[in-house]
Amino acid sequence: MTEEAVEGRRKWLSTPVLILAVIVGLVLGVVGARFGFGVATGGNLAAVASERGLSGEQAEAALATFVPPGEHDEYLLFASGGHSGQMHVIGVPSMRLLKTIPVFAPDAWSGYGFGADWTMELLEHGSDPAKNDPLLWGDTHHPALSETDGDYDGRFLYINDRANGRIALVDLRDFKTREIYDIPNLQTSHGGVFATPNTEYVHISAKTPSPLWEPDGFAELDEYEEKFRGMSTFLSVDQDTGHFIADESFQIELPPYNQDLADAGKLASDGYAFINSYNTEMATGGILEGEPPLETGAVAADFDYLHIIDWHKAEQVVAEGKYVEHNGMRVITLDTAIEEGLLHFAPEPRNPHGVDISPDGNYIVVSGKLDPNTTIYSIERIERAIAEQDFEGHDPFGVPILTFDSVVEAQVEVGGGPLHTQFDGDGHAYTSLFVESAVAKWTLGPEAGVSEGDAWELLDKIPVHYNIGHLATSHGDTVGATRDWLVAMNKWSVDRHTPVGTLHPQNFQLIDVSGDEMRLVRDMPIGFGEPHYAQMISVDVLENQVWATYPEVGMDTLTKELSPVATTYEDARIEDNGDVVDVYMAVLRSHFKPDVVRVREGQTVNFHLTNIETAQDATHGFAIPGYNAQASLDPGETLTVTIDADRTGSWGFYCTEFCSALHLEMQGWLLVEPG
Repeated sequence: MTEEAVEGRRKWLSTPVLILAVIVGLVLGVVGARFGFGVATGGNLAAVASERGLSGEQAEAALATFVPPGEHDEYLLFASGGHSGQMHVIGVPSMRLLKTIPVFAPDAWSGYGFGADWTMELLEHGSDPAKNDPLLWGDTHHPALSETDGDYDGRFLYINDRANGRIALVDLRDFKTREIYDIPNLQTSHGGVFATPNTEYVHISAKTPSPLWEPDGFAELDEYEEKFRGMSTFLSVDQDTGHFIADESFQIELPPYNQDLADAGKLASDGYAFINSYNTEMATGGILEGEPPLETGAVAADFDYLHIIDWHKAEQVVAEGKYVEHNGMRVITLDTAIEEGLLHFAPEPRNPHGVDISPDGNYIVVSGKLDPNTTIYSIERIERAIAEQDFEGHDPFGVPILTFDSVVEAQVEVGGGPLHTQFDGDGHAYTSLFVESAVAKWTLGPEAGVSEGDAWELLDKIPVHYNIGHLATSHGDTVGATRDWLVAMNKWSVDRHTPVGTLHPQNFQLIDVSGDEMRLVRDMPIGFGEPHYAQMISVDVLENQVWATYPEVGMDTLTKELSPVATTYEDARIEDNGDVVDVYMAVLRSHFKPDVVRVREGQTVNFHLTNIETAQDATHGFAIPGYNAQASLDPGETLTVTIDADRTGSWGFYCTEFCSALHLEMQGWLLVEPG
């Protein structure tokens, strides 16, 4: 959205709008002209609003978020899908689900994980080789868009698997997963997926400590402090492909606290990484043995530790060879991290669940679930305290703890259960309040352009429904945050939507933050997983980068290069090589070539499929009944589906994607003769 359009909407929303005003606007043809309706139709719109009992604010919200047929949203929201294992793409302000991107779990519609070679390769490569079968589920939590100069650049998207310590790469040219990487020395990861300001690295940290130095991976819980450790991982990124470069990556060993959400420094704090933690008490539970539950033990102390990592200095340490190699990854040990001065702690209110860096990079905002305040640290104060060794002590492992009063710039009382904070680029911060089910708006300090008299003030608060977790503003994690939209990601919906059984959808709520007061304008039930976090990017950034079709017919999905098994219409054929049959098949409206494939029982059959269409949206499917094989091919895409013809029969394969008037006729035969 342009600055002029945003300013226009601010002025419009700053004046109370009544039904009468809407009617007058419609009669004058203002809204009618905007949406291509005449005056008479405008009158009908007013009548519809009146008949439905819409208030002025509700009618206003409907108009503000309406995206007419054929027009596009201003932003795309990339939301994690929780234990669905997928990613979801949502248009803003329409709040329409535009796409689901399969990542860690099979998806029948797209054929992901049902025989297509590139999908099986991803799922198998991204699984622990010690397991016999590939992991076919994941728990996506915190997406991170790639950045250039501290702002989203629309090239790549990264997402973690909270359950299994994995990370995935999505290529935003075709919105498909391109790599799943099982990170060494990492059992789980909750937060910590962020891109450094130029995507030099993508960071991911452990959530649950593990006995990572034990050869068999096992240790008793009474050895927790001695043998369990966390990890902070900096995965090097190939700037051309987005892939991870393991040989250029490194990890930093951390104490056995639960490392949680994280964020990268930018501008003033570039070169630093910040990680929340909880359970610095190192509680392990043990109700059956008479110990208190882990929850009780993990809230005993008044403070936990904000981890402050100088990753620029860590790079130097690695370059000097001061690391050990463990399970194929270069690891800076905890002792070395302390000795080299690249790891420091700062006390933070207990059990925080958010650490967020202001767009200018000067302020680090931390919210503790059990503290009504947000605590704001200053990078200037942090660097001064480190330089002067202004420590109030050391943790049990020797990590220096910076003096709380020396590094804290301010505290702002925002309300009950603060969690996460986002920004708008105009000196405002927005914090989710889980207990209070609200969003608080407050001002940052002078370094963010706020005058001394207006700094650190609570300005506004809006209720949401209900139990908000994360929230996302437009470009809110970057130097280019805008004062436009905010999405509240609520865990409960209770009475907000039509009852659909005992499992209720989560609820996204769109809030307009362009005016002085926040305005709730739209609900969106989330009935396809539990999103945890999202990032919102302007469609202008993606313009001319997203492919409508693959640039060349015969392109391999993973390599983005021409596939050696790509088939032209003229070259379609069947090659019987004894135990293996290779079928080079061209796929187009509305038939397969060849459409009859004859093999013998016991042979392996490779279907090398090429969608030779060049028209947008001309996607085709390929499915064989009884064989658990299904694939989807976008225009120009090549892939291979392999089956073992292990039983005789005459099987009718067909196109699963409606593609033309003769779609039903797009079928063929797999004839498996007795061997």
